[in-house]
Amino acid sequence: MDNKLYKKKISKRNLALLLIDFLVINFVYIIMVYIHWNFRMDATLLVRLLLRVPYITLFYLLFYTVFKIYKTAWRYAGLYEVITYALSTILGTAAVWVCDYTAMKINRAVIVDAPLTRLYFNVLPFSVYLDSTLIIMFLCLIVRLAYRSFYIFKNEQDRRSHVSELKQILIIGAGEAGTGLLRDFQKNSYKFGNPVALVDDDRSKLGMSINGTPVVGTCNDIEAVCKKYNIDEIIFCIPSISDDRRREILDFAVKTGVSVKIAPDISSLDSAADLTYKEMRNVDILDLLSRPEIKLNPDVCKYVTDKTVLVTGGGGSIGSELCRQIARYNPETIVIFDIYENNAYELKSSLDLKYFGKPKVEIRIGSVREYARLKEVFEEFHPSSVFHAAAHKHVPLMEDSPYEAIKNNVLGTYNTALCANEYGVDNFVLLSTDKAVNPTNVMGATKRCCELIIQHFSKISTHTKFAAVRFGNVLGSNGSVIPLFKEQLKKGGPLTVTHPDITRYFMTIPEAAQLVVQAGGLAKGGEIFVLDMGEPVKIVTLAEKLIRLSGFEPYVDIDIQFTGLRPGEKLYEELILPSEKEGMHKTDNHKIFITSPTDFDDDVLLEHIKSIPEMKPEEARQFLKELVPNFNEKK
Repeated sequence: MDNKLYKKKISKRNLALLLIDFLVINFVYIIMVYIHWNFRMDATLLVRLLLRVPYITLFYLLFYTVFKIYKTAWRYAGLYEVITYALSTILGTAAVWVCDYTAMKINRAVIVDAPLTRLYFNVLPFSVYLDSTLIIMFLCLIVRLAYRSFYIFKNEQDRRSHVSELKQILIIGAGEAGTGLLRDFQKNSYKFGNPVALVDDDRSKLGMSINGTPVVGTCNDIEAVCKKYNIDEIIFCIPSISDDRRREILDFAVKTGVSVKIAPDISSLDSAADLTYKEMRNVDILDLLSRPEIKLNPDVCKYVTDKTVLVTGGGGSIGSELCRQIARYNPETIVIFDIYENNAYELKSSLDLKYFGKPKVEIRIGSVREYARLKEVFEEFHPSSVFHAAAHKHVPLMEDSPYEAIKNNVLGTYNTALCANEYGVDNFVLLSTDKAVNPTNVMGATKRCCELIIQHFSKISTHTKFAAVRFGNVLGSNGSVIPLFKEQLKKGGPLTVTHPDITRYFMTIPEAAQLVVQAGGLAKGGEIFVLDMGEPVKIVTLAEKLIRLSGFEPYVDIDIQFTGLRPGEKLYEELILPSEKEGMHKTDNHKIFITSPTDFDDDVLLEHIKSIPEMKPEEARQFLKELVPNFNEKK
């Protein structure tokens, strides 16, 4: 509808309601006073009565306006609107009484005894005010709610006549959020679907009906309810629930094979009752992880505020999220250093659009292999913090190109750390991996070398605090298993898993980025931070859940094939070395641990690093074995 026509329609509706209120209020007062006079009426009394009309009308309509009664959408009114209307009516009556009482006192004080003013200035019996208030509320609310009732009745009839054409919906949760969602369906004439049933773990609600939709079982009955009511879509709508129970219920829902949606974070809304269908999102694999997403303390991260921060590899999947997390703490400048310009440019555009140039985002193209280029960037910006995310991380590819992995990961880390130390950077944080623990592949071994480099610089630096963060697989990052599974699903399967027993620790990209930023604030120098990541997850379980999320049945609609462990691949990952366990301790955040440093020969480390430019590619594996004695290659 055109905006001008819509405003004109609202204006006409408000004018009609105002006229109705005027007639009802004065009609009720005239009748109640007439009854009080024992049905006695003559011209003089009538004039006296009519003299009350202006201020009676003024007070009631004034309070209706103050309480925005004429801006209320009565078609969707609830208890709040009714209470607001009742309160404004009571205050209107109170104002009329105060006016009558004050005028009577003034009348007596000045001894006014004119025929037309005697009754005009009298206080009426309390029963007249009370009865008038109740009758006004009753009649005016009937007028306002009549259209709502007609609208609900019409919608219900339309829904019943088209019930076979509508999407049948089951709502999990019969509380405030679920009720709010039911109202939204009603407001939108059920165009998004037909909510036919509710389930809730509160057994006292069983058998009840909410907005015409029955509560037919508990959350354990989801599968049976879906079959009985031919459910096409399930909506999870319980904001206050334990993480374990939430994942259990979502598992029930996903196993039905029905499309599953979930309510957004309730903290982003004014109240759970504000939920709308359009805000529902599809359940993601992250919702089904075996542990809740870990929230870290943002106060620790304020060391980047109003500072210049350099992120190497800032255009990558983890590096870009790292830049987004850093931007939340209002740094002066974020410098994205990356060899690939496209991703860096897209990230800069998105940050500029979101933060309007504060922080300032700069891009510098180059490789961490080139010390001279790094030095140019440090000389230009003099960053106070450096986050080193640039690395080759794809395990199978690095098995085929070990020398490239050494040049990029080991030499690149040394060059970046050397510049940070020379230019007096305050904080330097390396992004490491659990594959650095007892490595069985080239990528893990190079990352272990990077950790040794960080501990070396921590020993010799007089200013910079060097630290490393070790975490597991990052869900959704480039080269991780989830994007691969999704691509295989698009092609109709099968999903490929290397081994039925293979497990991995998982974390989300935001978790990884938050952990890295927080480590910079916690670091004293030389630490390797490890996140308590809960229990490892079976990759085959992840594949099965992803298939069900896509509406298919594992091994029936979409097969899972086991291809065998790849070169350098472990069945399970470790987060700490045996030698690191002794002396390992928690930080102020009980989810973050610090491992104790291991002994190594710094001179041997430096000699090997200096030999990298002259190294022959075939010497790469021997190089790693000499620096990382526990590097146990798996073919």
